[in-house]
Formats: sequence, C-alpha cells, structure tokens
Amino acid sequence: MAFLTVGKENSADIQLYYEDRGSGKPVVLIHGWPLSGASWERQTEALTGAGYRVITYDRRGFGASSKPLEGYDYNTLAKDTYHLLEALDLKDATLVGFSMGGGEVARYMGDYDNGRVSKVAFTSSIAPALRKSGSNPEGVDPAVFEGIKQKIEKDRFVLLQWFVENFFNADVLTDRVSKPAIQANFNVAAASSYHATLNCVDAWLEDFRDDIKEIKVPTLVTHGDADRILPIDATGARMAKLIPGAKYHVIKNGPHGCNWTHATEFNETLLKFLEGK
Repeated sequence: MAFLTVGKENSADIQLYYEDRGSGKPVVLIHGWPLSGASWERQTEALTGAGYRVITYDRRGFGASSKPLEGYDYNTLAKDTYHLLEALDLKDATLVGFSMGGGEVARYMGDYDNGRVSKVAFTSSIAPALRKSGSNPEGVDPAVFEGIKQKIEKDRFVLLQWFVENFFNADVLTDRVSKPAIQANFNVAAASSYHATLNCVDAWLEDFRDDIKEIKVPTLVTHGDADRILPIDATGARMAKLIPGAKYHVIKNGPHGCNWTHATEFNETLLKFLEGK
C-alpha cells in the first residue's frame, strides 16, 4: 500500500492512499463522491492492458486515505492532486475526473497546471457550475444542496442507499448492474468519513468557469444522457461548449455511473482520445 503525506492535523499526518500500476504514459483517475479509487477498476484493467501507467487515489476523507476535519474545499482538493503529480514526477499525463473529480481537474488546470498535464477528460462531471445564480441560470437552486445535507445529518446511510441506486439507474439497468455491485458501492460509501460526506456538499456549489478558461490541452467530455445525479444538460453539454475543440461523447441511456454500466463503450472512447483519435 502506498501513501503520500499532504498535510498534518494536530499530531497526525494527512495521507492520501494511491495505487500506481503499469507503464507508459501516465493516466490519473480521480473518483467521485462518495466512493474511492477502486471505482475505476474496469478502466484500470483496460488502460494498463493498453500500455498506460494508471494512477488512482482516494480523496481525503474517503477510501483508505486519512479522514481529517478540514480540506473539503476544491482549492485544497486540487492541491492534493498537485502534490500527487509532483511526488510521482508525472510528465505528459492525462487527468480524468469523474463527477466530483471533475472539479479537481478543473481547479488543478486553473491554479496548479505547470505543464505536467497534456490532456484532460471530464466524465459525468460536476463542472462547469452547479449553483443557480443570475450569471448561471442553468444551475440548481442551492436549497437542493441544503436538503441533501439535512438528509445526511438525519441518516446518511438512507441517503447513500438512494444515491447509489440512482447512481446506476438500478431500477431500469438491471442487466448492466447487479445487486451485489450496488451493495459493494454502498459499502464503500458507508465507510467514508461522515464529516467528509457532509462537507463535500458545500464544494459542489463551486463555479469552475474561470478555471475552464485556462484549459488549453485536448479535452474529452463524456456523459450519459440518462444521468439522474448530474443531468447532462446542466453539466456535460455545457462543458463541451465551453472548451474549444473538446471532444464530446454522449452515452445513450447512460446513468451517472456509466464507467461501470457502459464500461466497454466508455473505455473505447477514452482509449481513442488517449491515442489522439
């Protein structure tokens, strides 16, 4: 097991758990809320088999990483990503952000990019901006997020069960996601820090449009058109328009967790992008 120290809380180090597998050009996969780097297992296998070095890590508060009381804002989360790329001295890397992980990719490119990253990909991403405002009428009423926080505070396990089922559109995609798979994802979510699960919700209201303006490298946007968690019209479709030249792939009937339910299509799309096709 590999850990990277990215800070300190009182007497304890804040450590990120990461896995570094394969050889070739590096691809860094950043997971979504409330899962861990293990959620990329179907991509890790395909990418290492195609000759890429694949790095996954658990966001602070989730998976096997430390669970501090601080640092669940995107400035800190993107800095964690920065520390990882620097520690591993990655060059010509591709950053792939899923859901909440898209925020780390956007903020990293806006604040920390120093030439190490040559491509980026956004999958079922939270970007460009979720908070509804005068300058962002396509967004979501902030009251929705307060409601989510209240449900977490009341009984986070009930909320997480609902979330995981809708993450995969499990009621209609019974041939693509099994009950054991749903349970396994719930188990990972339930093992996350309560504090992290709750406080990350505030970060979802971040506006990444200024960060996105700084993206000058080839970009892939992939989104399912049946995403119930982050509907495509408010997220993926807008992202594709904001980044000149971005490749945009819509997965028909794809739920939020399309990298699992539609893994073959997802992997083929990502590999073609990595190969410059």
